[in-house]
Amino acid sequence: MVVGDIATGTDVLVIGGGPAGYVAAIRAGQLDLDVTLVEDDAVGGTCLNHGCIPSKALLSATDVAHDAANAEEMGIHADPAVDLSGMQEWKGGVVDQLTGGVEKLCKANQVNIVEGRAEFAGEHEARVVHGGEGQGSETIEFEHAVVATGSRPIEIPGFAYDDEPVLDSRQALALDTVPDSLVVVGAGYIGMELAGVFAKLGTDVTVIEMLDQALPGYEDDLARPVKKRAEELGVEFHFGQTASEWHHTGDGTVTVETEPAGGAAADGGEQAEVEDAESEDAEDEGLSLQAEKVLVAVGREPVTDTVNPEAIGLEPDDRGFLQTDEEARTDVEHVFAVGDVAGEPMLAHKGSKEGQVAAEVIAGEPAALDYQAIPAAVFTDPEIGTVGLTAEEAEAEGFEPMVGEFPFRASGRALTTGESDGFVRLVADEESGFVLGGQVVGPEASELIAEIGLAVELGATVEDVAATVHTHPTLSEAVMEAAENALGHAIHTLNR
Repeated sequence: MVVGDIATGTDVLVIGGGPAGYVAAIRAGQLDLDVTLVEDDAVGGTCLNHGCIPSKALLSATDVAHDAANAEEMGIHADPAVDLSGMQEWKGGVVDQLTGGVEKLCKANQVNIVEGRAEFAGEHEARVVHGGEGQGSETIEFEHAVVATGSRPIEIPGFAYDDEPVLDSRQALALDTVPDSLVVVGAGYIGMELAGVFAKLGTDVTVIEMLDQALPGYEDDLARPVKKRAEELGVEFHFGQTASEWHHTGDGTVTVETEPAGGAAADGGEQAEVEDAESEDAEDEGLSLQAEKVLVAVGREPVTDTVNPEAIGLEPDDRGFLQTDEEARTDVEHVFAVGDVAGEPMLAHKGSKEGQVAAEVIAGEPAALDYQAIPAAVFTDPEIGTVGLTAEEAEAEGFEPMVGEFPFRASGRALTTGESDGFVRLVADEESGFVLGGQVVGPEASELIAEIGLAVELGATVEDVAATVHTHPTLSEAVMEAAENALGHAIHTLNR
């Protein structure tokens, strides 16, 4: 203990107040444990304050403006004016409402919230340093600890986030003026979501990706409609390239230099096409791209260095993650890790479930993690939702997959919304009929994937899904029709 510290004790110390941490704290409080939650920024973490919620707010707002301006086919003619500062004020109100709600829930469940940065100081001891001059520090003794410190944007060499034109996702989401032009480094889900936001606001957007397609890691037929829609919005793509440096051009813009990604580009095909005005072959030479701002969105890394893990015997792996078992427990018996620090997939809802499990295990309740039915969503235009196994993954695991699909162009509800790109795909086991997974690209995919996730979790069969009467006309009918298609008796599409 440091001289001058205030010493307190708690049953459960939760380090980090994001969706994983605050869920762990609230659930532990519900189970009558004494809980202390330490957060050094704002309760709600990156997700509520600077990530998931702010980005979806801007996505929704820009969709309203874009849809209104492009609804001539429906007989609607409009030219909406966008006030980005006003949009940011509205977004801030949404964030404040949610974070305020989380704080109230914590207090209602007797969670003691402490502002500061916590780091381990011994086997059952942590030191919390409070921000601000003269605020001091305190020592907290605990029986159990839950590490929920989240993740941060990966910074690439030569593109420091404290350089004014270079932005991480948090800074991009806080802009109150629309940049005329933007280079996005990385075509993953963050890069593609924000590329869409700014393209709909009128920004000239160029995306650089070292691999051979947008949204690498997703199946090609899921990513293709997203790339096509982005190109329709004016987004330009350069694949097989990495950003190497940037420099000011003297007129309020910067020039971003790229170089070939060293063999990462594909041999060809629609996804690997590179349109380069300076060079016919972007794989052989780099590019010079001019823009007002540069958004670096190449992924996120776990934040474990701030908690002094060595002091309690924790050893992060070579990527910085803390390894855990099915109870969210680390190698140190009384220490748990939840959320992004516990490894892939780095999803808020996965972290929340881990936080709940950790709290219940600490309280002596039977609880364990089951990752087979954790969905993932990309909030691009159109959206992507996935859960469980793909057909290829199912085959690799020894199943004989049966697959059913239904295109949104055959959905009456999709056509009435003007959004009919994409499809629903259901993957099941031929022998047993059990639903193994599904993939959706199209309108409201992030919502539709929940039904398939429930089928996987419950061990439902494809016959169960097909036999469930769905309201007409709805987008969810596409899930039923995909199940019927797998069985060979879909009504509103040709059977496979």
